[in-house]
Amino acid sequence: MPDRDARDAALRELKEFRVDFRACLTRWGDELFEIGDAVLCSDGPVRGLADLSLTPEHTRSHGSVQRAMNDGRIDFERLNWSFVLRDLPRGPGGGIVLAVDVTPWLRPDANTSGQRTFCHPPYSALREEKPSDQASPW
Repeated sequence: MPDRDARDAALRELKEFRVDFRACLTRWGDELFEIGDAVLCSDGPVRGLADLSLTPEHTRSHGSVQRAMNDGRIDFERLNWSFVLRDLPRGPGGGIVLAVDVTPWLRPDANTSGQRTFCHPPYSALREEKPSDQASPW
């Protein structure tokens, strides 16, 4: 468990980031901010906007979720600077701490940029072995 000073510093950093993040939400900001809290505090994957309005962190109506997603605005340049100016979280050895989601999420209908290719395997990603009659896409 980190010492009290480190914990307090981390909480200050989080509070400052949340203030900066809210300032980046230029239209429908309060609602977009609550949507962010609802996503972070939900018990599992969010499968629909209506689900967000059911979390305790979301205090507005379902309609406001829809409206904020349609009409809300984010100042992405300001948000980028907010990230750049933050201290990166460090582990005990001084290395940066990163969280990465490596969940396979196949989307064969997704568009890709012209300079890149992505080959979607024709078999289920959940199977341990591909069928012998399927050529490896890579």
